[in-house]
Amino acid sequence: MGDQWSILILREFFLEGPRRFQDLQDILGLSPNTLSNRLKKLEGAGILTWQAYSANPPRSEYVLTESGKALGPVMGALRQWGEAYTPDLR
Repeated sequence: MGDQWSILILREFFLEGPRRFQDLQDILGLSPNTLSNRLKKLEGAGILTWQAYSANPPRSEYVLTESGKALGPVMGALRQWGEAYTPDLR
């Protein structure tokens, strides 16, 4: 989880909830390979899970697990720190 993209990926889940692969790619501008690798790492760590939500047409999304949701206070603290100490990034 310590790579440069994982925190930004997780931020999207806390801001918007469940996300589709293409949504994350569009928002973050990551290559499909990079995004896929990071999502697999977050899944492997038990932070995200993949679930189908429509059979016809087939559609799926990534969602935070309970373990992932437990990162909420950490993500909130990072946001507060960013707002306080990097005002030019708002």
